[in-house]
Amino acid sequence: MNQPKYHIFVCSSSRINGQQRGFCVNKDSVEIIQNFMMEVQDRGMTDTMITNTGCLGICDKGPIVIVYPEGVWYGNVSPDDVEEIVESHLENGEVVERLEI
Repeated sequence: MNQPKYHIFVCSSSRINGQQRGFCVNKDSVEIIQNFMMEVQDRGMTDTMITNTGCLGICDKGPIVIVYPEGVWYGNVSPDDVEEIVESHLENGEVVERLEI
């Protein structure tokens, strides 16, 4: 794979021992990751990478999604927000302001 145009990081509350426990995983972060994977695949966005992360330290705003290269942080993301982030941010270059932190 070439360097991706976009790299999306989603907190999944992963711990060093591989267990997932914490705020974001309890608020559907795994479903958020799956939704990003499906949206990107359905839209043929082969230049986009999705990565799950460990705790990002701002649990009160989770689930957290970060989009690079812009470095935009989204908070309180739900599985239903994924389509809007992909369409607005990735396809149209417009930050989803209501989710930005």
